Parts: sequence; C-alpha cells; structure tokens
Amino acid sequence: MTRGVYVTGIDRGDGRQVVELGVMELLTRQVDRVGVFRPLVHDRPDRMFELLRSRYRLSQNPDTVYGMDYEAASALQAERGRDELVSQLVDGFHRVGRDYDVVLVLGTDFADTQLPDELSLNARLANEFGASVITVVGGKGQGAESVRAEGRNAFRAYEALGCDVMTVVVNRVAGEDREAIEEGLRAQLPAPCYVLPDHAALAAPTVAQVTEALGAAVLLGDDAGLARDALGFVFGGAMLPNLLGALTPGCVVITPGDRADIVVGALAAHSASTPPIAGLVLTLDERPDESILRLAERLAPGTPVVSVAEGSFPTASRLFALEGKLNAATPRKAETALGLFERHVDTADLVQRLSVERGARVTPMMFEHDLLEQARAVRRRVVLPEGAEERVQRAADVLLRRDVCDLTLLGDPDAIRKKAADLGVDLGAARLVDPDTSDLRKRFAERYAELRAHRGMTVELAYDVVADVNYFGTLMVEAGLADGMVSGSVHSTAATVRPAFEIIKTRPGASIVSSVFFMCLADRVLVYGDCAVNPDPDAAQLADIAVQASATAARFGVDPRIAMLSYSTGTSGTGADVDKVREATRLVREARPELLIEGPIQYDAAVEPSVAATKLPGSRVAGRASVLIFPDLNTGNNTYKAVQRSAGAVAVGPVLQGLRKPVNDLSRGATVQDIVNTVAITAIQAQAAQEEEAV
Repeated sequence: MTRGVYVTGIDRGDGRQVVELGVMELLTRQVDRVGVFRPLVHDRPDRMFELLRSRYRLSQNPDTVYGMDYEAASALQAERGRDELVSQLVDGFHRVGRDYDVVLVLGTDFADTQLPDELSLNARLANEFGASVITVVGGKGQGAESVRAEGRNAFRAYEALGCDVMTVVVNRVAGEDREAIEEGLRAQLPAPCYVLPDHAALAAPTVAQVTEALGAAVLLGDDAGLARDALGFVFGGAMLPNLLGALTPGCVVITPGDRADIVVGALAAHSASTPPIAGLVLTLDERPDESILRLAERLAPGTPVVSVAEGSFPTASRLFALEGKLNAATPRKAETALGLFERHVDTADLVQRLSVERGARVTPMMFEHDLLEQARAVRRRVVLPEGAEERVQRAADVLLRRDVCDLTLLGDPDAIRKKAADLGVDLGAARLVDPDTSDLRKRFAERYAELRAHRGMTVELAYDVVADVNYFGTLMVEAGLADGMVSGSVHSTAATVRPAFEIIKTRPGASIVSSVFFMCLADRVLVYGDCAVNPDPDAAQLADIAVQASATAARFGVDPRIAMLSYSTGTSGTGADVDKVREATRLVREARPELLIEGPIQYDAAVEPSVAATKLPGSRVAGRASVLIFPDLNTGNNTYKAVQRSAGAVAVGPVLQGLRKPVNDLSRGATVQDIVNTVAITAIQAQAAQEEEAV
C-alpha cells in the first residue's frame, strides 16, 4: 500500500507551508515518484501545489491532486453525512496512490470553511489513508507556556483519535523562546518535537504581492525588483533629511506621488546602499513627471516604483494586514523556508521515521538534494572570486538561505552590496573582501613570491599579481583561510585553474590534475572523465584519471564501475589509440585490483546491457558502467556536450580532481543552479581533503 504523510494542524495561521515544503524535500531525496493530494481546496490552482509542482518538477495531473472544493464538501456532508464525504476523499487519495511511491497529503487549512470539527476530519482521513501525521502548531504572538500547551494538546488530540503522530512541529515562535519550548515539549511528549522560529522574510510580502494587493500600477521596476521582500513600511511625509534617517533595509517607502524629493532621495539612498530599500508606493494617484522617472530609473535600475489611487492611511491599513505567501513566484522564500526547516529539524531522524525506502534510481533532483545535504553536514568555507556577478550572487543567496556553507565574496564591497541591493538578494551572512585594499595582500604577495621564486618572481611583481581575484582566492585556500574556491562564470578556465596549478599543486599520489562531469540522466548518474583539462593523456595519465574518477564517484554516492572507452571492445581492435587504453586498463588493475574496470570498451557496450551481453558476456562492468573514461579531451568534451544537449542530461561540473585542496571551474554559461551545485561539491571535496590530512 502506498505510504502517505499527512501534514495537518489545529487552527489557521500556523505557517505549515514551511513544513509541507520541507517534507516534500525529504521525500524527493528518497524516491522518484512523489504524489500530492489535497482533500479539500479553496481555489484552483492551489498555490502550494503549484509551488511544489514548479520546484520539484512534478508531472502529476493537477486534476488528480484535489479531492473536492470546500463548498461541495460542506454540501455533501450536510446532505449525505460525513461517512460519504470521507468515502469519496479516500477514493481520491487511492487514485493518486496507485501511481506514486508515496503521497504527501496537505491537510485542511481551518480557514473560512463551514465544516464542523475539522480536526477530527483530518484525523479520520489520515487513518483512512493509512498515513502518518505530522501536526503543526502556530506560535506567533504567544508566550512560551501557551505554545507548549498548544503543542501538547495537538499531539494528544490526534493521538486520541487513533492517528500515528510521527512528529509535532511548532512554528513561528519568538526566537528567544525557541529552545525553552522545544526542551519542554520533548520532556512531555513521546514523539519528536521541533520548534521553528518566526522569520521576518517569510512573513514579509514581496513587492509584487504588495502591488497585487493594492491594485497598483507599476511605473518602474523589473521582475527581480518586484521579487524583493518588503521587510517594513516607512511613510514619507517629513522633510527628506528626516526621512533618510528613518529608512531601514528592505523597507517600502510610501509617499504621495508629488513628493519628487522623497522619490529621488530614497532611490539615491538605495543606490548607495544606505540602506537598500525594496521599493516605493506613490499614493493619491499622483505620478512624478517623466524627467523624474527617468532620473529614478538611472539612480536605481530595477527598483519598483508603483502608484495607487488611495491616500496613505487606507493604503497603510491594507498593507499592515498583508502577509507574505509561499508560491511558485517566490523561489527565494522557498529557499529561506527550507533553510529554516533544515536548521531546526533533525532531517535524518525524520527521514527514518517516514519509512520510505531509498529508490534504486538516482534522479538528477535526488543527486542535487544529496549534494546540499552532504555539504551541510560538515560546514566548510568557500571563496567566490566573482563577487559582483549576478549569477554568483543569486547562487550565494540560495546557499546562505539553505545554510550550506560559509561564503567569502571577492571584489569591491560597495559594488557587491549595490548589485545585491538591485537584485534583492541577501548577502548579509557572507564575508566581503576587496583584494586591492585587504590587509592580506602584502602577506599573499610574499607567499606567492616565495612559491614562484624559481620563476624569477619578486615581492614587488607579486603584489600586483595577487590583486587578481583568482590568485587572491587561491591564496586564501592555500593559507587555510578558505577550504575551497569556485570561479569561472566570467573568467576563462585558464584564468581559474592556473593559480591552482601554481599555488595549490597536486596532492600526494596524483600525477596530474584532471576533471569529471556528473551526468545526471533520467534514471541514473554517470561520471565522465576527463572532459575539460587534459588534451591527450598517455596510458599512465589515463590510468591516474580513472583511479581519481572512481574515488570522486564514490565520494558522491556513485558506485564506481569503470569503463575505459575506445572505438573497439575487448580484443576486437588494434592500433596505437586502442593500445593506450588497453595499457591504461592494465595499470589500473595492477595498482588497484579491488576496482571494477573494463577496457578497452565501446560506449554502447559500457552502458547498455543488451549490447554488453553480445560483446562482453560475463563482464562485471559492461552494460553497468558508472564511470566512463574517455581516451582524449576531444572525445570526452564532445560526448558530454552531445549527451547534455541531445538527451537532456544535467551536467554538473567540471569537477577538478587531484589538487591538494579543491578549486573548481565554472562554465561561462553556468546557471545559478550549476553554481549552487559546484559550490556544494567543492565543500564536500574540502571535507574529504581535511579527512585525508587528519589520517
């Protein structure tokens, strides 16, 4: 029978969407096919399902997600009784359950319904579905003792109704009360209890949500600006000097539209990051003239300026009742929510309690989830030399919200902060370092001159060299001030890796630095090497690449079965190129007899069981290879790009291997998700490097 997880509450306003999102994250790490069922729905499409569908690429038909509307449910219960209502909802659940390994059930929301005793309805549905219950209690605005009582009551209410209560999550509590509430509940309840603090960015509406709620017209601003969180409201009626002192980071300024001085002054403050604001709402249907708007657009490109017909008081009344909502249009809120969930919930224990067996298939999403989880397990420090680059900042925002690692961004701090303000990203937890003015510059120049003295390097010349962000970042890694570095989104591969070759150098036992790509196909993850660094490795180097690639694969959860690729399989071909692969295979077997390796072998025989059965029957690798080693860069680079583009594979990499400490190169076409993945990989490599040093 399909396993179900039923997330429910006891009243409205508990912010359980954070928990629903966190549970879906855990489920999709374990299995490929996760279904969603919402027994009762207010509006279609449901915003939470749309968020889950967008974020987790769900292919489920939306018509199967919903049991029925609240109005229809109320009428059915009044006419034919609760048993008939429950029966029809159970049928809907099982229709979903037939097609999925596990179903996440989104319980009723206790909001604007005419159904009596919703708690008992949720409990009965959970029992009829055979689903375990995660009950959520809201604690906003309540004292610690009151919240503890609510948590106890929620557990006992669902337990008394026969539910298997997996855990209790108390949400939106005051930060200073969190630990006391958690300790109290854990001492009183037999089930695990987790307590999540209230988070301003989750409760804050975005500027887009403010605009929608007010029915405002957008005069200026782009999608990135409208996605900023409105962390507060400042009403501009005073003279400009007084207003500037009242501005707070992330605030929305509300002012009559004829106050051009306030419009220009607030945007100038944003441009200078003193402080960055979220946007402006102009009231009374007054709009600045075109010259002011043009100036405003140049002062703070992308910053929203919207206009409403009402005055400040009715505008304020509507805004103060507005809360932010998680939906598909607020991806940064989703990252914040997941970071909050993962920080305060023992996810390893919860996964075990979910009792969902890990599937044999490793999907791209599962691989990406595992990267973040593994990186977060032992926190490391990663330096990003391209600190003012938009994609890097967006990736840093995700990594910080998800609490994956500590970050240092290099560049002019004022330029980095201004770019972050324009993008609406939060880099507050990152360290910003300017190589030009840093106290480390002289120290690094002396160190680089020492390392390159055999090449005639002097301290004076080195002083200029180390101001380069890639050299500076690499020297931070070498000095132990960072554990790894990721660059290359706007720099060439040579500019990124040359400092690593000069400063970091190869680790003991590695003859060369090489690379792999993790190729995430629909049903498995393959490791390709070397597709980025070595043009034409000889047999010994090819053997080294294979050994390194097998270790990299194992480090990231891919069971290494190595295929040494060639244009012939077994003894069917001859020639220098085949002989090189054959010799490399022999060297690996000699040096590492425990590794599963086959070569020379053609690609189809390596990955397709039916071909392998014909060409190499009885091979332990053929048809099941997971690590594919290409004979040269030309073959490897073209193959990975062909598979990426033609088969729709997600290519994660290149991941450099063989260095003493991790430095990784990005493609200049790297997406934000590519950068997030590469930083996570670098953090995991840093964990391995420190483990090796400790041995």
